[in-house]
Amino acid sequence: MTQAAAGRASFTTVAEGVHRVSEAFVNFYLVESADGLTLVDSGLPAMWKSLEESVRGLGHAIGDIRAVVLTHAHFDHLGLAHRLHMEFKVPVWVHGGDSFIARHPYRYQHEKSRFVFALAHPGGFPVLASMTKAGALRVKGVDDLTLFPAQSGSLPVPGQPEVVFSPGHTAGHCGLYLRDRDVLFSGDALVTLDPYSGRTGPRIVAGAATMDSRQNLDTLTQLAETGASLVLPGHGEPWTGGIGEAVAAARREAAS
Repeated sequence: MTQAAAGRASFTTVAEGVHRVSEAFVNFYLVESADGLTLVDSGLPAMWKSLEESVRGLGHAIGDIRAVVLTHAHFDHLGLAHRLHMEFKVPVWVHGGDSFIARHPYRYQHEKSRFVFALAHPGGFPVLASMTKAGALRVKGVDDLTLFPAQSGSLPVPGQPEVVFSPGHTAGHCGLYLRDRDVLFSGDALVTLDPYSGRTGPRIVAGAATMDSRQNLDTLTQLAETGASLVLPGHGEPWTGGIGEAVAAARREAAS
């Protein structure tokens, strides 16, 4: 079990100016640019100390975070957004399709009963227990949101990530592509650890947390079209084999 898996935070530079913070089986990322930092997703409430230490280790302060950009608004991606917005006036960016969830983190669609699925898949217990300890049951929503523009393209935040609309896990799920660094943040559209089953390797998240698994699998095509070499998921280890191989593996897994 890794440090992050055991509940202790790990900080890793995974690409030029891209840093992964992992704790309680949840990842979020810091993107450095000349005009400040972008936080891609924001973990869970107990990860504030890990965020502070990571930012300080890069020679920055929390006030240098110019934006929180959410791949989607589930509670384990929204955890620090409320505090950053209220205390530091950091704008919180999200696709309009996930604006309701961002305001109401525990009211989201999923195909299967979370309770029944958890009982049938005890391999997910350590993951869910760690997430609960890190504050999964006390995430605050964000009312004042900045919505992604309707047109495709990059966001006006440090690193200028390109939005890759990839619904299915949620209605407004988006990947974020750093074209100049060949890095794709896949959020929970494609992970290398399913928190609900504990299974590893490229896959979609179980129906206990996914709105529409079929749509999720279909829209992996949009992620694959980026051609990104490095894939950074919301849960699990970075995938260095390229997004095409990851998507193929996820589709095979779903069919097995």
